[in-house]
Amino acid sequence: MIYISSSCVKATTIEDAVKTLVHEGFTNIELSGGTRYDEKALDKLIRLKKEYNINFLLHNYFPTPANSFVLNLASLDSEISKYSLEHVKKAIDWSVELNAKKYAFHAGFLINIPVHQIGKKIEKAQLFDLQSAVNKFEKNLDAIDEYNNNRIQLYIENNVLSQTNYESFDLVDPFFFTSSKNARLFRKPNGVNFLLDAAHLKVSCNSLSLNFEDEFKKLYNQTDYFHISDNDGKSDSNQGLTEGSELYDVLKKNWKPGKVVTIEVYSGMNDIKNTHRVLEKLNNRNE
Repeated sequence: MIYISSSCVKATTIEDAVKTLVHEGFTNIELSGGTRYDEKALDKLIRLKKEYNINFLLHNYFPTPANSFVLNLASLDSEISKYSLEHVKKAIDWSVELNAKKYAFHAGFLINIPVHQIGKKIEKAQLFDLQSAVNKFEKNLDAIDEYNNNRIQLYIENNVLSQTNYESFDLVDPFFFTSSKNARLFRKPNGVNFLLDAAHLKVSCNSLSLNFEDEFKKLYNQTDYFHISDNDGKSDSNQGLTEGSELYDVLKKNWKPGKVVTIEVYSGMNDIKNTHRVLEKLNNRNE
């Protein structure tokens, strides 16, 4: 099944983002960040689901919190760790209300990122002690798994390490799960799986001088849930997927039907629809 991220369209409210996608013919929608806080958002989404027969998934920073922060379940700042844990629990509850079967959140990292630096160059800062951050992340994962109690499927998404941020931290990777190797830094509960963002992996592999196709193969069979967009390998620019590109060729060699995919393309509706067609073609070719 192919979903479209609500972040693919520019909208002030999640209601407007969903309506835009529905009017473009999409009813499988992954709810993500980028819209303002709305205390009535859940009721509105329940109504939209019924009205348009929408299949929803929730992702990472949705539902939008009243006060902005950067979700980091490995943070050694007790307040950020608490906010992050509470946010994930709320997302699980909303997923149950919306009959959304999957919810993914990003792997932790070794810094507290200011909100205004998300998606940009991150200024160098003192890194957390690695083992202490791993312990915090594992503790929070256990708490999430226990709270979820098998109500929905939970996933940890791989982070992206851009060349700019790698150089900013003097060639030290401050993120968990940017490669198959550091995905093994932490222990995850049996009830938590991986989400593989192919575009994140492409950038991270370029920064870390790893072979993208080899890394993709190592992680592909560990999950049934993917995020798809494309980029130049240097930054996560959320471009459309086109036939003949490096990413397309890797997908074509390895893709099997039956996966859940979310399109995260920010370069316009034509690119979103073309990426959807390319993925449908891959699915049909392998059925």
